[in-house]
Amino acid sequence: MKKVAIIYWSGTGNTEEMANLINKGIEEKECEVRICPVSQGKIEDIDWADIVILGSPSMGSETIEEDEMEPFVESIKNNLGDKVVGLFGSYDWGDGEWMRNWVERMESYGAKVFDEGCIVNLAPEGDQGSKCIDYGRRIVE
Repeated sequence: MKKVAIIYWSGTGNTEEMANLINKGIEEKECEVRICPVSQGKIEDIDWADIVILGSPSMGSETIEEDEMEPFVESIKNNLGDKVVGLFGSYDWGDGEWMRNWVERMESYGAKVFDEGCIVNLAPEGDQGSKCIDYGRRIVE
């Protein structure tokens, strides 16, 4: 049984909703999941997991959230080697540069990033919500 940790930061609720939709897709498979906001995330969750899924919206000038998510990501960089890592988040403007930068960063830590991440514009409604569920299904296959 695969073990999956989903750790995210959400300001407006869009990224939290994405986390729950991704988890919905994962629940269709036989997996053990730990899902929590980054304020409750621990390095032990990363070490425990076979698959790590991190979520943050695009902030400011196309970066991940800087007060909680950024320090957490920095703290786990030595624990990601050879792990499958999924990245997700929502954005309001831009073209997804923050996600491309985040993917590159995780790969530099030795992570095997799945599918270049999952991004949605604003709220994950309709097809965007289905995209999140599908991302959850596919990452654990």
